[in-house]
Amino acid sequence: MRLDIITIFPEYFGALDISLLGKARRAGILDVHVHDLRDWTHDRHRTVDDTPYGGGPGMVMRPEPWGEALDALVPPLSGRVDENSPRPASGASPAGLLSSTTSGATTSDAGSSRPETLNPASPATAPGNGAPGTASADAASGGRPGNAAAAGGTSGNAPSGGEASGTAATSGASGSEAVGREDGNASPGGMALGGMALGGRAPGGAASGGAATGGVATGGAVSGETAGGRGTGELGPPRLIIPTPSGRPFTQADAVRYAAEPWLVFACGRYEGIDSRVAEEARTRMPVDEVSLGDFVLAGGEVAVLVMVEAIGRLLPGVLGNADSVADDSFAPGAMESLLEGPVYTKPPVWRERPVPDILLSGHHGAIARWRRDEALRRTARTRPELLSRLDPEALDKHDRAVLREAGFPVDGEDMAD
Repeated sequence: MRLDIITIFPEYFGALDISLLGKARRAGILDVHVHDLRDWTHDRHRTVDDTPYGGGPGMVMRPEPWGEALDALVPPLSGRVDENSPRPASGASPAGLLSSTTSGATTSDAGSSRPETLNPASPATAPGNGAPGTASADAASGGRPGNAAAAGGTSGNAPSGGEASGTAATSGASGSEAVGREDGNASPGGMALGGMALGGRAPGGAASGGAATGGVATGGAVSGETAGGRGTGELGPPRLIIPTPSGRPFTQADAVRYAAEPWLVFACGRYEGIDSRVAEEARTRMPVDEVSLGDFVLAGGEVAVLVMVEAIGRLLPGVLGNADSVADDSFAPGAMESLLEGPVYTKPPVWRERPVPDILLSGHHGAIARWRRDEALRRTARTRPELLSRLDPEALDKHDRAVLREAGFPVDGEDMAD
């Protein structure tokens, strides 16, 4: 599966290089590409927001950078995308717009100087496998608007030098593009995160920053092919997912559905959100889902995307050590749908005078399964009673009904308890 993430804070996604998802990336199961939205701006301050029409507090993300970013990833096609049309199987990942194994800088098919694709810690560039021919931090002055100036520049310009975080190190140079900040100012020239480099781009599209410990800096214009020669067009358009408090709730069922897709693009909004015309226009060429993590508001979409990527990624074949473990998850399709998982225990059998329930030590698998089902029903009734209304009464056996009745939630046509 390929994931493209567009954000003004690429460094947020260093977390995708650790734990299960990091292993999945290095194994080639998950191909994550992180893109800095500010690379598609054209003013010296790399502005991505403006005041809202109609007045009111806050700022709104401008449509132009988003439109150009989506155009680079998914070139406009004639006609409207049918969201109900068959989607490609999830076995074949879309080709990368910029392969970290490609020597030197790449160019787009049209020969335009589109911004580079940042591809931190892709499987091809796992620790110890630096890409051959990576461009060096040999930036020069000039380049398109938005390139950072030398040390001593005005507000919004980045001084020379690199900024390192974690164990990685990268070299920045005068003229390399800075990773933007939410306040509109740019940070110092390349940035390294957790063993993967997010290099700045030298004028003309060459990558700067060089190889970092455990990773590689990527740069150059967007290319339509990977090292393998497969174009993303072979798989059709991706699904665009926009996290927003005004979207429909993201559920485990959505995670299962998205895990079957070959290519997802995430748009991380900030401020008061993204200009609504961006989603409207995107729907003419790709499926678009606006989703919410819950009835609360975050500072931006990055955290929401991290949550969704983990929920989706852990469902991909080969990511979890035991694929059967997802069947007992809360909300998992099947017997656990609309139920919370019950309590879990491990060794020792007695801890601080609290024993593990005897049934779990009995070795009687049928009785254990029944106990776990009962506990799931009781916990759901106690902490998330609204979920019980989603249960299909026809799918409940006599014992289920007795447990729910005892918990104050009869399902035999009687009124539910308050």
